[in-house]
Amino acid sequence: MMKDEKKDGKYFLVCERNWVYFTLITVAGFWGAYTYALRGNVFCNAQTGNVVLMGLALGNGRWGEGLYYLVPISAYVLGAFVSELLPNPIKHRLYVRWDTILICIEMLAVLALGFVPESAPVQISQVVINFIASMQYNTFRQAQGIPVATTFATNHIRQIGIGLAKELRHRHNPDKSHRVKLAKHAQMLFFFACGATIGAALCHFFLGKAIWATALPLCVIFVTLLHADLTTERDLVEQKPAGH
Repeated sequence: MMKDEKKDGKYFLVCERNWVYFTLITVAGFWGAYTYALRGNVFCNAQTGNVVLMGLALGNGRWGEGLYYLVPISAYVLGAFVSELLPNPIKHRLYVRWDTILICIEMLAVLALGFVPESAPVQISQVVINFIASMQYNTFRQAQGIPVATTFATNHIRQIGIGLAKELRHRHNPDKSHRVKLAKHAQMLFFFACGATIGAALCHFFLGKAIWATALPLCVIFVTLLHADLTTERDLVEQKPAGH
């Protein structure tokens, strides 16, 4: 059955399933709340803010502060670099997908961050989140055939606007296929907001240790992906997730 689905292009790898993406973007929303509330009032899931802050600092002659932003930006670049090079060597040597290894890395990272005291430099947490968020963004690209981002919400907001415009334009057209994409982006935005809300609440009560809450959903993904790699999808190790 699985081979027939693959041949027909209907089978999606476990790492491409909707629930995996909904879980990952919920975790990312949590990370956004965590870094903003406790680690320097910045959002580390994407780098637009850091580039703007660097420009502001340099434009006002604060060269040391401005050049510092090259550190998180470089961490983000490194995350994309690593996640682009490692997938093939890993699956050929370990017989598991890079996606699975990445989730394990993320779990270890958030467990370690929970031990970072509130008095520690905020840059430690910022750089770690920059690095793993970049790898996640570059690795998980399409949820069951629809391109999405798992670490920030901007594109989902844009796609919702596009989808609503199509809904109006094609209101008399019986073809409503655009609704699948619209619904997907709306769900991704919803789960991101849920993650940020939960993160804000838990950070208020547990401070830096609140990030440990994200280890549980990551663990669920990891166990599921590992099981698929070793059993149900063992013969599909060469099949690349859509978008790669």
